[in-house]
Amino acid sequence: MSENVRLRPVVESDLELFLEHEHDPENVRRSTFTPREREVFMRHWRTRVLGDPTALVRAVTVDGEVAGNIGSWWDKDRRFVGYVLGRPFWGRGVGTEALTLFLALEQVRPLYADPFGGNTASVRLLERCGFRRVDTVRYGEHEHVLLALSAG
Repeated sequence: MSENVRLRPVVESDLELFLEHEHDPENVRRSTFTPREREVFMRHWRTRVLGDPTALVRAVTVDGEVAGNIGSWWDKDRRFVGYVLGRPFWGRGVGTEALTLFLALEQVRPLYADPFGGNTASVRLLERCGFRRVDTVRYGEHEHVLLALSAG
């Protein structure tokens, strides 16, 4: 890849761009995630993401420009990974490179992801990085694919 994809710690000034990504209509369609109002979003990021010592979160940069974020967190007894990239960075291999870098930092296995089944690009990205389909789950009316990355 010719682009310089890197991960770095998230800083407060990244949050406005992450909010824009969450509200991008195509991101909403692909994730089926209802975007949060600004204050709810900021409180979530400050307390539940950046304020959670068990969460691992990084900003994804491409040639120094913030492209999105990637992180992992506990949901009951399972560790999940998720990511959001801005639309200008889709289809360029940035997600695959960012997830590959992140998986070197996040050592918990199995590691799970549950993208919307209709988001075939995200499902393919996860499978390219070694995740395998283990189940389907429903969130309201939407079916998601549960994938897992096992040890070794």
